[in-house]
Amino acid sequence: MPLLTTSGAATLAYTDTGPPPGRPDAPTVVFGHGLLFGGWMFRPQTASLSAEYRCVTLDWRGQGDSPPAAGGYDMDTLTADVRALLDALGTGPVHFVGLSMGGFVGMRLAARHPKRLRSLSLLATTADGLTPARARRFRQLALVHRLVGIGPVRGRAAAMAFGASFLGSPESGPVLAEWERRLRRSDRAGIADAVRGVAGHPPIAAELGRVTVPTLVLVGEEDTSTPPPVAARIAARIPGARLERIPRAGHTLTLERPEAVTSALRAFLATA
Repeated sequence: MPLLTTSGAATLAYTDTGPPPGRPDAPTVVFGHGLLFGGWMFRPQTASLSAEYRCVTLDWRGQGDSPPAAGGYDMDTLTADVRALLDALGTGPVHFVGLSMGGFVGMRLAARHPKRLRSLSLLATTADGLTPARARRFRQLALVHRLVGIGPVRGRAAAMAFGASFLGSPESGPVLAEWERRLRRSDRAGIADAVRGVAGHPPIAAELGRVTVPTLVLVGEEDTSTPPPVAARIAARIPGARLERIPRAGHTLTLERPEAVTSALRAFLATA
């Protein structure tokens, strides 16, 4: 996996499919993952969309295959990391797809750096920040994971990350096994810093009126972390945003209902 070293001395892992054969000028789609995951959570989407687009994924600091950094786990610094990657790859404006934590970054990009984007897709995310109670739960998760790993909190984390229909289906077994395997090989300090970065991130809702690029808001109907009313508030604040609900999907809808998510993205990107 290629690596990018930022001006702040952070090392970031990313993937890049390159332009599709015969389409050197194809638009680029950049995917930003959710907490406790990596760019791999978009594997079904990049595998399908890479026939039409250049697809790039980025692992946030301390997650996936990106090693821990000395600091910079706040959303503003992660937004700067995306800008550094776009500059390094020479992509020009991109379609940005952000899930949960990736959506926090995507909204900042769209509101503050509109010339960087062609469109914005927000999946299972919130513009409101975390409630104090939810932030406390995240900080407790960070502490436990830092000290002893994912084992003691695996069930609670899985219930936050996945919907009931998916967890009750046989299809969940391989996905959950890969998710846990990747978490166990990650640096626990980096994961803890990432969790604390999410716990303390400020809201961006007041800036959404400045988003001018075409925007798609996707939410799983079984998402208990960022439920449909949260997605509806985002769509209501962004002029012209399109809101779609994915049945039988929870927070990690790209892996729970990959075909439905890919279909929604393909239809939106074709018109954005």
